[in-house]
Amino acid sequence: MRTARTCYRHLAGQAGVELFQRLIGAGWITGGDGIHRPEATGDRLSSQGKGNQYRLTVEGVEALQAWGVAPERLSTARTLRYCIDWTEQAHHLAGPLGTAITDRLFDLAWIVRGKIPRSVNVTAKGEAGLATLVPLPS
Repeated sequence: MRTARTCYRHLAGQAGVELFQRLIGAGWITGGDGIHRPEATGDRLSSQGKGNQYRLTVEGVEALQAWGVAPERLSTARTLRYCIDWTEQAHHLAGPLGTAITDRLFDLAWIVRGKIPRSVNVTAKGEAGLATLVPLPS
């Protein structure tokens, strides 16, 4: 469960936090660094975050649309929702965009459902695909 799971309908756990870090590192999302700072934001652990104003960039819109995320989920005008991950104590992407990306990961078989409810496994195809789509930040 700690490695990868769903949180409502979006990706959470280490995999969700790492994906969010990759999107920030690639410059596809701006407005924060994905680190949970309760003293600065007032956000509680394991809750929907409200302190950061994440937004999708133009580069993010173009890249995610080319990857197959539905255009109606992609907007630079909307603030993106995020959750504070209870195991990682960092942010993971939530809301409509988080769900759309997670759906795409399932569609491509980059992630598959595990045996435990809400658990997810990242496939070898998924590890390779994510590394190509958006590399880990330095």
